[in-house]
Amino acid sequence: MPLLNTSHPSPVTFLLMGIPGLEHLHVWIGIPFCSMYLVAVVGNVTILAVVRAERSLHEPMFLFLCMLSVTDLVLSTSTLPRMLCLFWLGAHDIAFDSCLAQMFFIHSFTAMESGFFLAMAIDRYVAICHPLHHTTILTRVHIIIMGIIVVIRGVAFFSPHPILLKHMPYCKTRVIAHTYCEFMAVVKLACMDTGATKHYSLSMATIIGSCDAILIAVSYAFILRSVFRLPSREASFKALGTCGSHVCVILVFYATAGFSIFTHRFGKNVPAHIHIFIANIYLLVPPFLNPIVYGVRTKKIREHVLRTLMVKVA
Repeated sequence: MPLLNTSHPSPVTFLLMGIPGLEHLHVWIGIPFCSMYLVAVVGNVTILAVVRAERSLHEPMFLFLCMLSVTDLVLSTSTLPRMLCLFWLGAHDIAFDSCLAQMFFIHSFTAMESGFFLAMAIDRYVAICHPLHHTTILTRVHIIIMGIIVVIRGVAFFSPHPILLKHMPYCKTRVIAHTYCEFMAVVKLACMDTGATKHYSLSMATIIGSCDAILIAVSYAFILRSVFRLPSREASFKALGTCGSHVCVILVFYATAGFSIFTHRFGKNVPAHIHIFIANIYLLVPPFLNPIVYGVRTKKIREHVLRTLMVKVA
């Protein structure tokens, strides 16, 4: 009697389903997604160009902002173009290796985004709470070291994801119930016990996200304490407005990312279309909002862009 073993090491392609239950709205959903992507690309490229051209902006805050902009560009570009092909052209097929590459970029650069939010919060804490020591604490060398640590952390903790999936046997459907190659959506297709693999992924995401979020919250708590002690009411309101917009962007990122993580762990009754839609939001909205909040609302960047536009018009 022949052995019944239908598994094979790796499929040639996967099929991305999109947002289950909302397939008839894919064309319309793609319009705001595309708009956010265009704003994210133009905004982040503008920030990089302005900081590079203006030497007065070579400060810790703007250097960290450039790191965040590069992360946003990679994160959004690794998902949006392929997603729009799915929504508008019906291109469901994605090669197995391309799927693994997309997965690596999404998860590692999401961790980097969280790390750069923390680095920027530390910079604001030092600048507001210890202004006399700002330049001595956050030197160019220290900024580079912090950036390298954030990048290495993202790569080191999430490189195992595609490596583990590459060597798993697949004997189930090739259909991924998602708009992109998310690790938890792909690992469900493996025909072996993946409990330890899922636990590792969720644990890494939870530890990194929660530690960064707690440290950011502590930093802003000290910042708010210092702001309320300022003698000038006008200065206090200005600082509160700046910190408030920063906190809103950070909350959007961690709230949506946290919802996605905890839905995988506990939310078995959450409808798939809601989970997948919010999983898209935490990849798309922060790259869209960051240039607006950190760029347009930053006086030095805004003035440089306006001055450049006026020169070109003249």
